[in-house]
Amino acid sequence: MRRYESLDAIRGVAVMGILAMNIVAFALPFAAYINPVAGGPVGKADLAAWFFNFVFIDSKMRGLFSMLFGASTLLVIERAEASGRSAAGSHYARMIWLAIFGLAHFYFIWFGDILFLYAMCGLLLFAFRNLSVKALLIWALVFFVVAIGLLGSAWIAFALAEAGKLPPEVMAQMQSDLADMNADMGPGAASYAKDIAVHLGSYGSIVAEKLGAKAAEPFVQALMFLWETMGLMLIGMALFKSRFLTGEWEPARYRKWTLTGFLVAIPPLAALACYQYTQGFSAVSTFGASLSLSMPFDVAMTIGWAALIMLLIRTAASDAVNARLAAAGRMAFTNYLVTSIVMTTIFYGYGLGLFGSIGRTALYLFCFGMWAAMLLWSKPWLDRFHYGPLEWLWRSLSRRQLQPMRKAAPA
Repeated sequence: MRRYESLDAIRGVAVMGILAMNIVAFALPFAAYINPVAGGPVGKADLAAWFFNFVFIDSKMRGLFSMLFGASTLLVIERAEASGRSAAGSHYARMIWLAIFGLAHFYFIWFGDILFLYAMCGLLLFAFRNLSVKALLIWALVFFVVAIGLLGSAWIAFALAEAGKLPPEVMAQMQSDLADMNADMGPGAASYAKDIAVHLGSYGSIVAEKLGAKAAEPFVQALMFLWETMGLMLIGMALFKSRFLTGEWEPARYRKWTLTGFLVAIPPLAALACYQYTQGFSAVSTFGASLSLSMPFDVAMTIGWAALIMLLIRTAASDAVNARLAAAGRMAFTNYLVTSIVMTTIFYGYGLGLFGSIGRTALYLFCFGMWAAMLLWSKPWLDRFHYGPLEWLWRSLSRRQLQPMRKAAPA
């Protein structure tokens, strides 16, 4: 079947962009990911970097990655049907193995895994494969409403507890939960120094903590974020069916969607960033702004990013640049996991031990280096092999047969 280079290229941008979102969680305690002053006061440059990330990067690159997963899932199902294989069998085998990869990634490499969540959503996606674009968007809206309702109600409860406006019979428990949340992610979070000590420890001690105290986290995170992620994946399926993600729209249409997405999203996201600042980055304000209130605008910004990237691919990027991006996208699974291995080796105690010692702004230097590596190595690899190393392993396991790897040498 036809290969869509534009879809591969935008996936390449997404796998690079998700590092810009994750770099803080690789290098600093997780509290810093959501709260820039979790470790104490920071300078103006780091605060500006947080502001830029909150408005333009955080959740948007994950959203883009999720949309592309939905689109790619639909494409894989279509190719299985076209080749005479069982679409359901192929799809569910892929998702089961993806879940296994995700759990291995979480427990033995990095706690910020997204693959297990994707696999859980993937188990549901198959039921939506034949829906129209309109039906997919309606279902996406349903999932978003549930996600906002669940997280938004939690934020309201915490806000009322903070203001002392809950009934006495629930106030004590909610204030206890609020104290725990402040200790985990509030300004000067008590967990900050402990988190640094854990990640500067040995490989064995880091893994032991995840297999012990944090063993249930992948499952809890899947339950918490499944609703939003399903909505994003269904939008991705709709954008694929509408030919948005295959690069078949006119540039003017991509330009219109870019402007609409950014104009809808930027003012409220900037306002939410200011809200957190004026509240002193309290745990309640960062929880509400990051996980609930920003969600509809994050989605609008994500679609705007997708339209802008597609516009640049169509009109500005050279063939050589598009080929490099497409190769990185075709190897997104490998590049995602290799990034985790490289970054944890740089920052964790069993590697260079830089965890907690580098400011937020300087972390982008590591992004630039990893992006360059992805662009430099992906295309030469695919010139010689059919798949990336982990793509080959995933496909071979899913099909229960070793797949051809090396390309035949030209005559």
